[in-house]
Amino acid sequence: MKYRKKPVEIEAIQYTGDNLCEVLNFTGKHPSFSKWFSSFDEYQQHVDKDNKVFKISTLEGTMNAAPGDYIIRGVQGEHYPCKPDIFEQTYELVQ
Repeated sequence: MKYRKKPVEIEAIQYTGDNLCEVLNFTGKHPSFSKWFSSFDEYQQHVDKDNKVFKISTLEGTMNAAPGDYIIRGVQGEHYPCKPDIFEQTYELVQ
């Protein structure tokens, strides 16, 4: 049997490695953010030291988004990363 993905509009942002604040505003902060970091600048330094990898809490656990990856908000409000080639094959911009 064959199946087709249902058409659904999603929200997404491309993580460039230089738009961490915008991405964090899109995904929201982890509940423990303020326990781990005293400021956004401290968090920025932490991410920069980790090759600009943005860690995302997903329904399947923590996943990494590298610069260039898209971060998608799913139908249940969850977030997850998607490689650019897969994103471009799967989604198109809604006008």
